[in-house]
Amino acid sequence: MTIGSCAMYVVAVVLPSVQAEFGTARAEASLPYTLLMIGFGIGGVFMGRLADRRGVALPLVIGAVGLGLGFAAAALAGNIWTFAIAHGVLLGLVGSSASFAPLVADTALWFDRRRGIAVAICASGNYVAGAVWPPIVQHFVESVGWRQTYFGLAAFTFVTMTVLAFSMRGRAPVVAAAADGAAKRTTSLERPFGLSKTAAQTLLSIAGVACCVAMAMPQVHIVAYCGDLGYGAARGAQMLSLMLACGVVSRLVSGAICDRIGGLRTLLLGSVLQGTALLLFLPFDSLASLFVVSALFGLFQGGIVPSYAIIVREHFPADEAGWRTGTILMATLFGMALGGWMSGKVFDLTGSYHAAFINGIVWNLLNLSIALFLLRGLAARRRAAAAIA
Repeated sequence: MTIGSCAMYVVAVVLPSVQAEFGTARAEASLPYTLLMIGFGIGGVFMGRLADRRGVALPLVIGAVGLGLGFAAAALAGNIWTFAIAHGVLLGLVGSSASFAPLVADTALWFDRRRGIAVAICASGNYVAGAVWPPIVQHFVESVGWRQTYFGLAAFTFVTMTVLAFSMRGRAPVVAAAADGAAKRTTSLERPFGLSKTAAQTLLSIAGVACCVAMAMPQVHIVAYCGDLGYGAARGAQMLSLMLACGVVSRLVSGAICDRIGGLRTLLLGSVLQGTALLLFLPFDSLASLFVVSALFGLFQGGIVPSYAIIVREHFPADEAGWRTGTILMATLFGMALGGWMSGKVFDLTGSYHAAFINGIVWNLLNLSIALFLLRGLAARRRAAAAIA
C-alpha cells in the first residue's frame, strides 16, 4: 500500500511545477488529482470484486502495470489534459486502486478480536506513502525536474509492486465459508442501524464523500498554500509529510480505540477532531503554527477512512464486505477528488484559501451529522432488542 498509494501524494507535490509549465489556473492544475481520485475510487470496486474471486495478488499485479505505464505516460504529456487522463485512467483506475480498497477489505476478513488494529496497520501504508514520498519527490523535482522524476517512479513502482504481489494470500476463510453457504445471517446484519442495507450503505457513502471533501483541503493544497504565503513549496512538502506521518500514528491509535468502542463511534470521534483541526487553520498562518496545525490535522483525521471498513464488517454480512467496503471507500475517494478540485476553484474565485477552509468545515459537519444519526439508530435498535428479550 505504501508503494501503490504514491501517486495520490506525488501529484500534490508536482502541482506548482505542472501549473507553471502548462500555464494553467489552479483549478485546472488540480484536475489530475481529481481524475486520479475518481479513477482510484471506481477501480477499487472492480479490484475488490476481482480480489473476492481470485485473491489480492492478481489485482496487485495489474496495479503494478498501471502504475508503471501511468507515470511514464504522464512524464511524456504535452498538455494538462493528457497529464490528467494519464492520472485518472492508468494511475488511478488501473494502478493505485489495487493497493487500497482490496487490501483493507481483505484484512478486515482475516481478523476478529483485533480487527480494528489489523485494519489500521494495513491502512497506515497509505499514510506512510504520504510521509515518505513528498520530500523524496520534491528533492528530485528540484534537482532533475518533474518529468524525469515520473520516469523514475514508473520503473520503481512497477518492479517493486510486481515482486510484492506474489507474497499475498488467497481468500479469507470467512469468505470461503460464506460461498459454501455456511455463513449465517442475522437480523441485525440484514437491517443495519435499523435501516435497509441500501439506505445504510447510501448514508455511509455520503458520509464518506463529506469527510473527505474536508480532508482534501489541507492534503491537496498545503504545498500551494505555503507557496502563496511566501514560505516556498519545499516547506509545504515538509508539512504534508509531517501531516501524513502523524496520520500513521492516528490510524494505529484509532485502530486500538476501534477495538474498544466500535467503528461507528470511532468515525464520530474522528469527525469531531478533524473539524477542530480545520478550524485551527483559519486564525493561524505563521510558519511555525502551520507546522503545528498540520501535525494536529494528521493526528486527528487518520482514523476516519479505516473506520468505514470496520463499520461494514460489523454491520453487514461478511460475504458482502468486499464490494460494500470498496463502494464506500470509492465514495471517500470521490470526496477527496471533489475536495481537491473544489478548494482550487474556491481559491480561483476568492484569491485566498480562507473560504476553502470554511467550505471544508461545512462538509465535515455533514459527516458528523450522519454519524450521529446512525449512532442513534443503532442505540434505538439495541433498546428494542433488549425490550423484546
